[in-house]
Amino acid sequence: MTTRAAPTEIAIHAPDAQRMGFFTDTTVCIGCKACEVACKQWNDLPADGSRFGRGSSYDHTGSLNASTWRHVRFVEIAEPTPQAREDAVQRLEAGGGGRVPDIPATGGGSGSGAGDLDLVAIASQRAAPPGAVDVAAAVAAMDEWVFMSDVCKHCTNAGCLDACPTGALIRTEFETVVLQADVCNGCGYCVPACPFGVVARDPDDGRAAKCTLCYDRLQDGLEPACAKSCPTDSIQFGPYDELVDLAARRVGELHARGMPDAYLYGASDDPDQELAGGLGAFFLLTQPPERYGLPAQADSPVQENVLPATTAAYGAALLAAAGAAAAFLGAARRSAGHGPLRFARRRAIRSWQR
Repeated sequence: MTTRAAPTEIAIHAPDAQRMGFFTDTTVCIGCKACEVACKQWNDLPADGSRFGRGSSYDHTGSLNASTWRHVRFVEIAEPTPQAREDAVQRLEAGGGGRVPDIPATGGGSGSGAGDLDLVAIASQRAAPPGAVDVAAAVAAMDEWVFMSDVCKHCTNAGCLDACPTGALIRTEFETVVLQADVCNGCGYCVPACPFGVVARDPDDGRAAKCTLCYDRLQDGLEPACAKSCPTDSIQFGPYDELVDLAARRVGELHARGMPDAYLYGASDDPDQELAGGLGAFFLLTQPPERYGLPAQADSPVQENVLPATTAAYGAALLAAAGAAAAFLGAARRSAGHGPLRFARRRAIRSWQR
């Protein structure tokens, strides 16, 4: 029995204008992509089309872009953990009554790679007929699948916000980062400034676009469309501090249930370890972040390089201006002070000459 709160247990207090955010629990995501559909429907975003042919992946909706602000990643891991393989073998044995001594690779021999298993050989080693093979268990032995609904992270230290020269990107009263399309000039500076690769430009008009965390719904006291549509409560929405406490309890619960690899990405207890100062949309993961297409470090190139250089340039310019102003004032004072003395001396000389 899980202890995660239902969405109704986290009240939305729009008038209080406290920080709001997302907590995405990947351990209960089923990859249904309902959040993608709800996001597109509410924000009137065009469909990108369903297309396969992306290597060996079953993910057919691409990635985050200017018209997809929520995307469920299919993380198909070619080499499952030893525990996942052991669980798969136990399921195979329980399903057919026969023992599976070794899972052979295609072409004979003992399988050392996770992605080269021979399902026909697995079936022939069991007492049950080949047609009774537990296909789900066999697939689990081959690959470990996890899903993650990806979205803009609404960073505390948002690189895109710092890079925007027009004020199109703003921080709202809910501490979310919103991009105003009518103010964007299409310069694209925000795109490389995002360490997560979230911000993208519309190929038609060049303007940038990303998740707004349903700012219009928040203003009316409603939860975002994606969280509203999630059938497993994988996407939790509410006051940020409450979500962090909820997520920490969930991690403790998973550890107690034998999942020691569960951890929070983007909501660390150590401020020095926070990604981008802390993510307004953070995740519970069970694999290294790179497996989910997330960076282990989230330092914006703009904040690391451009802003310090710009600050230094502004500082040097201010110092130069201050020096010029001081020199000008000093000269003016000297001129003002010597003027009367010079004229007084001239008058004295002329009076003596007379």
